[in-house]
Amino acid sequence: MSATVETRRDPRGDDTHESEAWQLKERIRRAEGVLKQRRSFFRDAYRRADCRLLFVDGELAGFVSARRDGYILFLAVSPDYRGEGFGERLVAAVAADHDSVTCHARATNEDALSFYRHIGFEVVRRIESYYEDGGDAYYLKLGEDRSISEKLSEFVRR
Repeated sequence: MSATVETRRDPRGDDTHESEAWQLKERIRRAEGVLKQRRSFFRDAYRRADCRLLFVDGELAGFVSARRDGYILFLAVSPDYRGEGFGERLVAAVAADHDSVTCHARATNEDALSFYRHIGFEVVRRIESYYEDGGDAYYLKLGEDRSISEKLSEFVRR
C-alpha cells in the first residue's frame, strides 16, 4: 500500500498548522525528553519563521521552522516516520533558500547530533548552560567550506 506524502508551507506570519506542529513536538518531548519549549515561545517563533511541513495521508509527519538567516528553530519528525528521509527533505528545503543553515542541538541528544552530522553539519562550538534547564548545546552549521548544494549532493549520492 502506498502512502501520499504532501509538502505544505506556512510562510512567515501564517500559523495554519501551528497547533498540529505543537502537538507533534509535544508528543516527541513526552516520549524522548527533547524539544522542551514553552507554548508561548513556540507559538511566537513559529509565526516568525518559514515553516515547511510533511504530511503522510493527511497526518503531520514532520516539520521544520527556520528564521530568515537559515537558522533552524525547530526540526521534528514523528518517530513513526524516521529513517524515511523526511528530516533530510526538510533540511534540504531550508538549504535551498540559504547559503548556510545553522541550529543548536542539546549536547545529550545523540540522535539529533548523529542525524545532523550524517547530513554534513559540523560542530562549531559547545555552549554551556544554553537551555533554560541548564543543559549544554552544540552550535552546528551546514555550509561555508563547500556550498550546501555540494554537501547535500554528496549526501544524496551515498
